[in-house]
Amino acid sequence: MATCASGCAPAVRFCQRLNRLKTLDDDIMATSLKRCLSTLDLTLLGVGGMVGSGLYVLTGTVAKDMVGPAVVISFLFAGIASLLAAFCYAEFGARIPKTGSAYMFTYVSVGEIWAFLIGWNVILENMIGGAAVARAWSGYLDSIFNHSIQNFTQTHIMQWNVPFLAHYPDLLAAGILILASCFISFGVQVSSYLNHIFSTISMGVIAFILVFGFILAEPENWSQKEGGFAPFGLSGIMAGSATCFYAFVGFDVIASSSEEAKNPQKAIPIATAISLALATTAYILVSTVLTLMVPWHTLDPNSALADAFFRRGYSWAGVVVAVGSICAMNTVLLCNLFSLPRIVYAMAEDGLFFSVFARVNPVTKVPVNAILVFGILMSSMALIFDLEALVQFLSIGTLLAYTFVAASIIVLRFQPEKSSSKENSSTSPNPNAEPSPAASESQTIAEDSGELKEYESFSDKLQLVERQNTKERRGVGQLKARWEPYLGKLLGDCEPGEVVAFSVLALMVSSVSLCAVVEFGNNQLHLPVWSFSLLLVIFSLAYIISLVLIWAHEPQTNTKTFQVPLVPLAPGASILMNVFLMLKLSALTWVRFAIWIAIGLFVYFGYGIWHSKEGLRELQPKDMAARYVVLPSGSLVQTVQSVQPDGQVDTSAHHISPSTASMAEEHPGRR
Repeated sequence: MATCASGCAPAVRFCQRLNRLKTLDDDIMATSLKRCLSTLDLTLLGVGGMVGSGLYVLTGTVAKDMVGPAVVISFLFAGIASLLAAFCYAEFGARIPKTGSAYMFTYVSVGEIWAFLIGWNVILENMIGGAAVARAWSGYLDSIFNHSIQNFTQTHIMQWNVPFLAHYPDLLAAGILILASCFISFGVQVSSYLNHIFSTISMGVIAFILVFGFILAEPENWSQKEGGFAPFGLSGIMAGSATCFYAFVGFDVIASSSEEAKNPQKAIPIATAISLALATTAYILVSTVLTLMVPWHTLDPNSALADAFFRRGYSWAGVVVAVGSICAMNTVLLCNLFSLPRIVYAMAEDGLFFSVFARVNPVTKVPVNAILVFGILMSSMALIFDLEALVQFLSIGTLLAYTFVAASIIVLRFQPEKSSSKENSSTSPNPNAEPSPAASESQTIAEDSGELKEYESFSDKLQLVERQNTKERRGVGQLKARWEPYLGKLLGDCEPGEVVAFSVLALMVSSVSLCAVVEFGNNQLHLPVWSFSLLLVIFSLAYIISLVLIWAHEPQTNTKTFQVPLVPLAPGASILMNVFLMLKLSALTWVRFAIWIAIGLFVYFGYGIWHSKEGLRELQPKDMAARYVVLPSGSLVQTVQSVQPDGQVDTSAHHISPSTASMAEEHPGRR
């Protein structure tokens, strides 16, 4: 047995390295960046990040190819799922005002390798988002000039017919990304001012579209003559919802900006709620107007709104819409180029990514290296990739990030808070201190288990035991008192938060299994009715039991910052919805995702795991144990041992004068 334990020790230590958590500084507001963003700045960043090509381009693409007029329902479902995720981002952003978004949240609560993979996917998410918006921006500008830019490029420069790539290099999209990267590198205030200007113009154009579009609406465009409201059925609506997630990925720019917010505890939740509400309303109303103005099957996927006004005979209105769409897409470009380098900076600052990206310009207070390098990479993607392929690949990274952030909310809510060094030092043993009443009670009960004690009455003893049970069971992450008679024997001996962590894992596994049965059980797997129903019941029960086990434990009650309501129900519903939408994506999207994950693992095991600052912190001595031994000569030797995480001990001896021989006892202390 001992041989087996010693043989498994390296594997256990390796797993501990992969799942180590990030240690936050005592002063969580300290930063090398500049805190200058107000609630209005963050709100406009969120609106600018969500209302862009998703409004002016994606509405037409999804309506024509996937959903029809029921694109309204697709945006509603996507907005609800995003709302659940937005609650989780708002809590983390207010509680941990550090840049890094989903990467940072996962690192604090789940573990290092999971945080790296989430950050790795968020990097790709922002790169694809910026590249897709740049191509949409180029397409809209080209439509104003009757596609003369595209024709010139194909005729005089080059074109190709390669699968999954664009038919020609989009030089205009690549150029606008490089120009925007230069503006972002000037500082956060310059980025905020530009976003204010473009967002104001965009919201004015959206108001124009809604008023003038409803005037031109024709209800017969939703009739059966044109194919009906939902020509692709429920499956098309759900598939459209997965793609429509592209429209809402921008709200996480608010959480990414929390390290540059003046008052993140209040500004992050308020800005997230307002911006997401405005964006969801705009998407639903504009998609309604668009499908009522012209038949859905005649929409132009590249410039749906502008083309709709042109076809109704209002060419001047089409120009106004085109100009507004370009301004809106400028805000999305700014937001993508704003949040991407900050996530890279957070990973590099933690040692998981190349340290060159952790350098902050002393004048502009922004990570210039990350901005320029990833701006060039983003422009290269916009140069060669197609918009539709980029959008489909974008959704899977976003949904995965949402899933892990929701799981992190549950884990952190039921996880006991770590005591700071000051608190630990203040609670160090003091031989002269009087025992506390709670300690005396605990000692009395412990003694009572070994021998009989006299009490004034039986009720006195019963009250003492009840007070002790309340003290033990009411801590964060421990079983609630009302569940003690039912689950106490089974779960009472577990560490605080341990049952919740396993329940979250079971929740995610049951969610994947349940959604897989619903999605593939009848069509791909052709399961009989009895086995399909049985699997649904089994995985549904596993999902519900996981939620009940989590709810049966004591959560944190932090009233200083915003908290997600209805935990674990709201994050659990977010996990289930995100997993279901992920399974609606195409198999080719999953293949691309697997390739990107493999590249990320190569980077992590080749660089990140060896340069992790948490790993370097573990190598430093954490605890010092001083042991005093009386020698036969009467002298006293003090042996100081540095206790290492892997159990190694560094020992050094110091001779103390014999007069201190009476102090031969062991005192633990801290570095």
